[in-house]
Amino acid sequence: MSKITRRAVAKSKSKPKAKSKAAAPRAAKSRGAKKTASKTVPAIKKAKPWSEAEVREAFERFRNANPEPKGELEHLNPFTLLVAVVLSAQATDAGVNRATRALFPVADTPQKMIALGEEKLREYIKTVGLYRTKAKNVIALSEKLIREFGGEVPRTRPEIESLPGAGRKTANVVLNMAFGERTMAVDTHVFRVGNRTGLAPGKTPLEVELGLERVIPAEFMLHAHHWLILHGRYTCLARQPRCAVCLINDLCRWPEKTL
Repeated sequence: MSKITRRAVAKSKSKPKAKSKAAAPRAAKSRGAKKTASKTVPAIKKAKPWSEAEVREAFERFRNANPEPKGELEHLNPFTLLVAVVLSAQATDAGVNRATRALFPVADTPQKMIALGEEKLREYIKTVGLYRTKAKNVIALSEKLIREFGGEVPRTRPEIESLPGAGRKTANVVLNMAFGERTMAVDTHVFRVGNRTGLAPGKTPLEVELGLERVIPAEFMLHAHHWLILHGRYTCLARQPRCAVCLINDLCRWPEKTL
């Protein structure tokens, strides 16, 4: 009986070794499966890049449908545009417009904004997300405009980016809408359209911005970011894209079109 018991124990000890040997091929297969899966994500990376003719065709369609697209942030001058864009971070244009319709008639210059003061400014914009921080930034940027730029909105990207609450997207919007520069402002809509369509895939807004600038012909660049923003806002929606009415659905590389 003792011999039988020892054999049984010996066999039970050998089982884990057998399992570990058997597990090795499975682990290898698992690693292989992960490696194969990683090649398919994101699928758009494998898509054929747009040709020059396709890009031109897409923007000719946008231009024909809307020759003079306009930004939807309401403003009176470059300063109020700057303020509106700063307020629009993590907020909707419609929400910002509701707040600034009462604000801008009483504070449409840096001097008037400072005279209004941070506390009263908060009352005007309290329906806008992060309004306390934004009120502080608007007063601070107004002070800097007076102190360093003679009360005028500067006309270079680095100078605008140096203002409190202003980043690269803010600078690009102001340069484009206030001064007619051919800049590409990448918000959440443009970022989605650039990636989903395969027009300019990128992991960051800057990558998408530079990619779009490389592929879009110069003749379309003045209005390009407006066309893409409007396309993302009203057609290429985040959750339920309206592919059936999309102007460029035949050119789009997205493999999950809802057609």
